Amino acid sequence: MATPLSLLDLAPISSGQTAKESFEASVQLARAAEHAGYRRVWYAEHHNMASIASSATSVVIGYVAAHTDTIRLGAGGIMLPNHSPLVIAEQFGTLATMFPDRIDLGLGRAPGSDQATMRALRRDNSSADTFPQDVLELQGYLSGHSRIPGIQAVPRADAPVPLYILGSSLFGAQLAAQLGLPYAFASHFAPDALHQAVEVYRATFQPSAQLAEPHVIAGVNVIAADTHDEAVAQMTASYRARTRSFLTRGPLGRNLTDAEIDEFLASPSGRNLAAMTKYTAVGTADEVRDYLETFAKEAGADELITAHHAQNVTDRVHSVELTGGAV
Repeated sequence: MATPLSLLDLAPISSGQTAKESFEASVQLARAAEHAGYRRVWYAEHHNMASIASSATSVVIGYVAAHTDTIRLGAGGIMLPNHSPLVIAEQFGTLATMFPDRIDLGLGRAPGSDQATMRALRRDNSSADTFPQDVLELQGYLSGHSRIPGIQAVPRADAPVPLYILGSSLFGAQLAAQLGLPYAFASHFAPDALHQAVEVYRATFQPSAQLAEPHVIAGVNVIAADTHDEAVAQMTASYRARTRSFLTRGPLGRNLTDAEIDEFLASPSGRNLAAMTKYTAVGTADEVRDYLETFAKEAGADELITAHHAQNVTDRVHSVELTGGAV
């Protein structure tokens, strides 16, 4: 398979696990990905979620970078409307100074949180409206060509931190194409517009100083195990846990049994939730490789970023290793 492979680490805090243990697991995953030949590992910004440890995304990147040697690390992504471009430029300029040629910066415009958390972040519903201008302002700081007279980001790395536009709709595709930036589509949880967005991006792409030709990264879920049945069992447990977490944030507010989760997933609302993970490779290493080869071709992807969902960190690391070894 010629398509490069990367890793999206969701930094989960599993039941009975501490956040510190989650960070240690992230180091294990990154080391496994590094040894298996993955191109990069990304972490996503989420807030007010008890099951996700990557809220301070730049800090997590720095911690993992200090415990790995060569693999690229970055944000997949920073939700830029939650921050000032100058602060993000300072953070990632610092990371790129400490770890040269290893840091990526993926940018999104979603809140990464609910309405109450948005208010706690001092963000309002109009914050996303200036996303294109904020990306350009950030790019100026990182390249040493500030758009704000008299303002510079310190420290600034010798080479600009590469930017990526993240999205799950045509907006991100159009913006990435207009700015000549790589485009990462969140097909691992929002699959519906994948093909149309990639088509729009490729058709309207304009070369830039960073990128001469379009580059598409597509997200895909992966659960690889030694046997097909073992992988299916891990997938079932993982997606039950995901559904339980989703539902208990809402009006149910209680710990649902597996039978209740399965009953919900069989309902129309549950089928809509299950459809979010439409693109999932599950099975042995060979089965996962075959799925990823087909997915990359059909999606028109230049690179795949894989989210491994096994509940147990040992199983996640093994899934990363099996997939890397097969691909």
